[in-house]
Amino acid sequence: MAKPVSIEVWNPNGKYRVISTKPMPGTRWINLLTQQDCRVEICTLTKTILSVEDIIALIGDKCDGVIGQLTEDWGETLFSALSKAGGTAFSNMAVGYNNVDVNAANKYGVAVGNTPGVLTETTAELAASLSVSAARRIVEADEFMRAGLYDGWLPHLFVGNLLKGQTVGVIGAGRIGSAYARMMIEGFKMNLIYYDLYQATRLEKFVTAYGQFLKANGEQPVTWKRASSMDEVLQQADVISLHPILDKTTYHLINKERLSKMKKEAILVNCSRGPVVDETALVEHLKQNPMFRVGLDVFEEEPYMKPGLADMKNAIVVPHIASASKWTREGMATLAALNVLGKIKGYPVWSDPNRVEPFLNENAPPPAASPSIVNAKSLSLPVSKM
Repeated sequence: MAKPVSIEVWNPNGKYRVISTKPMPGTRWINLLTQQDCRVEICTLTKTILSVEDIIALIGDKCDGVIGQLTEDWGETLFSALSKAGGTAFSNMAVGYNNVDVNAANKYGVAVGNTPGVLTETTAELAASLSVSAARRIVEADEFMRAGLYDGWLPHLFVGNLLKGQTVGVIGAGRIGSAYARMMIEGFKMNLIYYDLYQATRLEKFVTAYGQFLKANGEQPVTWKRASSMDEVLQQADVISLHPILDKTTYHLINKERLSKMKKEAILVNCSRGPVVDETALVEHLKQNPMFRVGLDVFEEEPYMKPGLADMKNAIVVPHIASASKWTREGMATLAALNVLGKIKGYPVWSDPNRVEPFLNENAPPPAASPSIVNAKSLSLPVSKM
C-alpha cells in the first residue's frame, strides 16, 4: 500500500481504513471512528492544498473511506482510485461540494457527504461582523492607529455609516441569510428587504413581531419587504449580504451592471461563494466609488484575489473563515467522520440533514446514521426513520 510522506495514525489495528486529507479540529471525530474499529490516518503534509496525486498516494491499495476538503478536486480520477481500493464513502468537511463531481461518485458507487446544519449561526455572525466593520471603517482605522498616524481627534476622521434605521438587503433568505437578517434587524433596528424564490415566512413573522415590540415600547418599528426582483434589493438597500447557492444562474450575479444600480455609499458582503461576484468589475467599482465598501470572505479564484483588490482601502478581505468558530469546525469534523462511518457500517441516511443536534451531543452516542449524503437518492440508500 502506497504511503504518504507524512501521516498520523490512530488505532493502527482497526478493521476499516479511513483517511483524512487534513488534520481537523477536536478529537471527538477521531474517537468516534476508532471506537467503531476504524484505523484513522491523518495526512500531515504541510501543503495547504493536496494534489490529486497526493490523495491517490494517501488512498493506496485499500481504503474504506476518505474525509476531504473543499479545496480538493474530487472527480473521476479520485473516485476511480477510491473505488479500486474498496472505498464506498467520501465526505467533504464543508456544506458546499462544488469541488465534487457527484456524477463521477455515482458512477463508482461512492456516497458523498457534506456538513450542513452546523454552520448557520457562525456564518451569519461573520457576515454581520463584516457589515459592521465596513460600515464603521474599523479595519482602516485599526491600520491607521498601528501605523502611528493618530495625533488627535478630528471631526472628519474615519466617518462611516450609521446602521440604525437603515435598510438591510438579503439575497437568498435561506437558513444563513435569515439568521444574518435577524442579527442585523434585532441588533441594529434595521429594516429588511429580501429577494428569494421562496417566501421566508418565519423571517417575515419575526420582523413583524419585533416591529410590534418596538412600537409598544415607544420606538420606531422595523419593517420588511419581499422584493419582486434582485435589482430592487440592490437599488433600495444600504447594506446587502449575498447568500445564494452557486450554479450557472448565480455565476457573476453581481457584475458591473448590477453594481451600478447600488447606492454610492452601499456596503456589499459576500460569505457565500466567490464566483457569485465578478471580482474584476468589483475592483473597478471600488476605485470609482471610494465611499462604497465591501466585505469578502470568499473569492472568485481562491486562494487568489483579482489584481487590485488587495490595494482597496474600502474593501475588507478575510481568508474564508465564515465557519471558523471552534464549535462549528469541531462539529463539521464530527459530521464528516460520521458520514463516512455510516456508509462503511451500512447505516441509513439521516432524514433531516439540517437537524444535526443529536450528532453533536457529546453526552450521548450519535444516531446510527450518516448525517448528510447528497447522492443518497441516486445510490438508493435507505433513509433513517428516527
